[in-house]
Amino acid sequence: MLLNSAKLIGAGLATISIAGTGVGIGIIFSSLISAYSRTPEHVKQLFTYAILGFALSEAIALFGLMMSFLILFS
Repeated sequence: MLLNSAKLIGAGLATISIAGTGVGIGIIFSSLISAYSRTPEHVKQLFTYAILGFALSEAIALFGLMMSFLILFS
């Protein structure tokens, strides 16, 4: 009983990274819109950096989800 409770608490704590990722992705794309409105001639370079930031942020969410599943099913 105690081990099962600890697993559920640990898995819940591991999924907190998904909420942080949502905030991070929102900040990335809001900064992209702001930068594009200031310098529209650099749109290709700005978009490349935004997609790189999105991919790295999404990787954090996937790692958190993977840790959650490892905690639950091991």
